[in-house]
Amino acid sequence: MEQIRGREIGMIFQNPLDSLNPVYTTGRQVSEAIMLDRVDKREAWEKAIRLFQNVKMPDARERVNSYPHELSGGMRQRVMIAMMLSRNPRLLIADEPTTALDVTIEAQILEILRELKEKRNTSIMLITHNFGLVAEAADRIAVMYAGEVIETGDVYEIFEQPMHPYTRLLMQALPRKTKKEGRLQTIEGSVPRILDKKPGCRFANRCPYATKRCRCETPARIKVSETHAYCCFLADRQEVQT
Repeated sequence: MEQIRGREIGMIFQNPLDSLNPVYTTGRQVSEAIMLDRVDKREAWEKAIRLFQNVKMPDARERVNSYPHELSGGMRQRVMIAMMLSRNPRLLIADEPTTALDVTIEAQILEILRELKEKRNTSIMLITHNFGLVAEAADRIAVMYAGEVIETGDVYEIFEQPMHPYTRLLMQALPRKTKKEGRLQTIEGSVPRILDKKPGCRFANRCPYATKRCRCETPARIKVSETHAYCCFLADRQEVQT
């Protein structure tokens, strides 16, 4: 698994303070990952410093000697990104990488990820509920509900023409520019348990358009275009098209 973890796939977890070891310096933790590729200790340490500089860590040569609790949330997230990039992964999975960060630091982390994608040719899978982050960073989107992908498309298709009822309700729940545009949309009901694998559409108990068929049969995947598809029985219904 060491040949896959870090080298093929890297992952940035939601809370870096929980992911980093509190009793080791951040530099040691990053250099340990580098030494998995048979790099000697001194060279690994220098590479850790360079990685800290690449992710725009302030005072990189000093921060490698810092413990996780001595760093801010944005700095800890930079450490996690540096650690995941230490073995040049082909795929980087970022699970809510900007949670609990203010908007300024969020923008900086987003810019780092964008540069890494362009300079290292690394694919990035961003897992988030932040639609602003999705609109800014993503090329393609997969909307998930209760553990299942219910709609896929490029970023323009999903935002301009959402087809699945759940995606449309999510879009209506986004904050408006002014209060005059009315209250935000809410989705009634509760999410089913992931382990409850029952026949039918997972969203049927909350969908305003659900029919008996939705509760008994699993909807097939419907293609809107070469890049846009969704899973719903309302393919020909006016409610979905408008």
